[in-house]
Amino acid sequence: MGLLTIYQDNYTDSTVISNRFIDEYMQAANDAQLKIYLYLIRMMSARLDTSIGDIADKFNYTEKDVIRALKYWEKNRLLILDYDSQKNITGIHLMDSSSSAPAQACPAATTYPTVAVPFAPTAAPASAATYPSLTAAVSEQPPIRHFSEEKPNYTADQLRDFRANENTARLLFVAEQYLKKPLSASDIRTILFIMDKLGFSEDLTDYLIQYCVDRGKRDLRYIEKVAISWAEQGITTQKQAASLAGKYDKAVYEIMRALGKNNLPTETEVAYIDRWRKLYGFESDVILAACERTVLATDSHRFEYADSILTSWHKAGVRHKGDIKTLDENHRRAKTSRPAASSNKFNQFTQHDYDFDAIQRALEKEILSN
Repeated sequence: MGLLTIYQDNYTDSTVISNRFIDEYMQAANDAQLKIYLYLIRMMSARLDTSIGDIADKFNYTEKDVIRALKYWEKNRLLILDYDSQKNITGIHLMDSSSSAPAQACPAATTYPTVAVPFAPTAAPASAATYPSLTAAVSEQPPIRHFSEEKPNYTADQLRDFRANENTARLLFVAEQYLKKPLSASDIRTILFIMDKLGFSEDLTDYLIQYCVDRGKRDLRYIEKVAISWAEQGITTQKQAASLAGKYDKAVYEIMRALGKNNLPTETEVAYIDRWRKLYGFESDVILAACERTVLATDSHRFEYADSILTSWHKAGVRHKGDIKTLDENHRRAKTSRPAASSNKFNQFTQHDYDFDAIQRALEKEILSN
């Protein structure tokens, strides 16, 4: 997922929420919509970049949840979204919530400014022009159906009957083993919602929980989000879910985990991995070595950082993991064997002594500063 450029019509150096937002917008917004809007304000105030994937990871939402929340606030005239020709979100204009009116009482959108000062624009990697997908946001596919996130107000008797049912009792027991905790009433309500309103069978619900746990996610809220995403894609059987989960091979998930990512890979992330594996021809051990250096060096923009390392290795002719050690040793020797500058005036001209380590560090610094 590409980084989003966030815009604001009036800049402030602190995180400020207007009274009008609290009075007129908070009541109607759901939990996800509020969190995402407040997080955007926080990131904008701190002049920090973010992306749909980063927001999804932070709050254990799916990327579709984030996109829905953004469109909700756009409908309420608190932000305006920029799109590219493929209808991917590329930027966000934050409006002034203290002066804008709720959507139902708001004039036409054309009355809002269409030009704003860009906030923290992000430069694409130097090679992105050759690989357009690296800077493209994940496109939102129209869902087959839309499912509300609001759960029915299940009564205590309904929850008790659900838990006492012979068929679901086994599922709840298995869920407790997966999640490594006793299920609370809220947890049981979520599982009941998944089976009752989303129409998941016991087998599909079992597979759903196992699928999320295998990816390090034991939060029932996250599991519910995945369930809604599957339902909107028309998944009704375990076979269909397994087919979706098997879209990417194990090596992709191994690389994701090596970079500290537990979410499903986005199109942007897959584009990077495909580039490393298919274009550069690197085996997993080489890519994982770059991931290890990346994790030690930075907590953000890890795919871009790893890409700079692997690109430099590719240009240097690295093919196997052993070549990395040789390359490092050659660079170390080159540094220690450089002759001192000559005092001979006839040699006092600019010499091209390329320091590939310095070039790589400069590239990585440029990436991290964007």
